[in-house]
Amino acid sequence: MTGGTTLRTLLEGREIVLAPGAPDSITARLVEAAGFPAVYMTGFGATASRLGMPDIGLLSQTEMTEHARNMTRAVAIPVIADADTGYGGPSNIDRTVHEFLCAGAAAIHLEDQAMPKRCGQTSGVRLLDAESGVKRLRCALEARGSADMLVIGRTDALPAQGINEAVRRARLYQDAGADLVFVDGIKRISELEAVAAAVEGPKVVSIVDGNETTRLTATDLQELGFSLAFYAVTALFTATRAVADALSHLRAAGTPAGGPPQHSYAEFSQLVGADFHTDLDDRFGG
Repeated sequence: MTGGTTLRTLLEGREIVLAPGAPDSITARLVEAAGFPAVYMTGFGATASRLGMPDIGLLSQTEMTEHARNMTRAVAIPVIADADTGYGGPSNIDRTVHEFLCAGAAAIHLEDQAMPKRCGQTSGVRLLDAESGVKRLRCALEARGSADMLVIGRTDALPAQGINEAVRRARLYQDAGADLVFVDGIKRISELEAVAAAVEGPKVVSIVDGNETTRLTATDLQELGFSLAFYAVTALFTATRAVADALSHLRAAGTPAGGPPQHSYAEFSQLVGADFHTDLDDRFGG
């Protein structure tokens, strides 16, 4: 069963699908090990992990699809990938879809920002007109054809033009054939509730650490009618805080002993599948 088929089956179930964000493949393995049914390849995290830079459209199509390919090889659960704006015109979108298909992505989302894009949680977002957003989404759907990868229509209109325009665009993207729609940039519970009430059908919500929407539980989101929830930065922000604390302790104490909790060498080796490769070498090595 492919990732797309698995994800479709999950979305047809009664429970909301929770997909924590992973900035890299080792974090994707941690998401899988924690028992989550899917993982979100966050562009914010991918840019930070690969470049140490902000999410302002710096990663190329090939870098993002390579990142997705590595992640799908690392885990067995579906990988939902950030495809940004599609990286250009219709021909670029067509290639983007096929590259993510070849990478094994279970789903991608395309946004309606103008390039250079920004993280949907920041100010200064510039939008394409809604008609262009619809055409680009239809292009992606045609490129997807009969493949089982889901295409999510994302709008960044909320921070740029307000809730009414965000809802209007979400409905337009549903009418264009998107498998799910995603209003990004939600920071307040009232905004989340407004989207839930105004947009029927399968939809995505992104819960971003540091804003009030984290007060809502998965059960709350499910009752509001969301099908899929991203927790794009939870693992990333936790990891960078832990590394900073460990290095601060090492610098001050001159030893890692007594610092923040760590995985043991054996635990980490198990996480990255070292036993499998040791067994291969034992059986087939020279």
